[in-house]
Amino acid sequence: PRDEKVMKDLLVIQEPQGLSINWHDAASLLEIIPALRHDGLIGGTISPQDGHCSPLLFGHALYRQAVAAGTTFHFNESVQNIETIAGRVSAVVTDRGRYDTALVVNAAGAWAAEIGKLIGEDHPVRPDSHEGGITEPVAPFLKPMVVDIAPAPGSANYYFFQLRTGQVVFCITPSPSIWGFDRDETSAFLPMVAQRMVRLMPRLANLRVRRTWRGLYPMTPDGSPIVGWSDKAEGYLMAIGLCGQGFMLGPGLGELMARMVQGSLSPQDEEILKILSPHRVFEGQEALK
Repeated sequence: PRDEKVMKDLLVIQEPQGLSINWHDAASLLEIIPALRHDGLIGGTISPQDGHCSPLLFGHALYRQAVAAGTTFHFNESVQNIETIAGRVSAVVTDRGRYDTALVVNAAGAWAAEIGKLIGEDHPVRPDSHEGGITEPVAPFLKPMVVDIAPAPGSANYYFFQLRTGQVVFCITPSPSIWGFDRDETSAFLPMVAQRMVRLMPRLANLRVRRTWRGLYPMTPDGSPIVGWSDKAEGYLMAIGLCGQGFMLGPGLGELMARMVQGSLSPQDEEILKILSPHRVFEGQEALK
């Protein structure tokens, strides 16, 4: 099958990067996750060193550390304009004031294109909404995160995993994509994802769902981030379009951007920036999307 080939082809890229990801046939996979439905199962990859982290706790911890290091945060403040003088960033104007600056970093996620318009940039970033949910806590029964990439009517892949505290977190990729800024939960999500999850793992049938939510992925045409300096205004730096991997890529990307501002890039940094350049030709697409 095509998806099996894609996953095995990705191993050729992943292994040299030090990732201990291996292909398992159906029998081997069922030894690791015995609760999976047997019929129709071909196999899959397992990444035993993967983990997860709470975005809420991480965000608060990052905030506390940043404040301790001297960072000032302005919440609930809308950017209205980015001023330039002689082609260089000079100030940011918000609904609460004006801030003189020679440097602006656009890391606005789903709203990156809206910020770009303020200096004449046409960033190819579109918000694509996804929904997620969390169940009540139950006794531990599931260790690895399960990602089912088989398509079904109304959806592509979906995933679920169990937290250390017992809750099961789940999310699905709608197909076709749902574009726009709407973040209200839909009535279609829960019946769709529940049916797929229970079919793949029948023991999930009696779990009670605590809550659901809907968020935005800032998507690019090729599924890769856009990182680099603008050629429209000197002093405008962008780290946008992280698609569905922003939380994973964010810390490392933040360090890279700090080196960009300081002018202390390594040869490896330069290679990464060529791949993620805002001036690249956008072709290809994200594997296993």
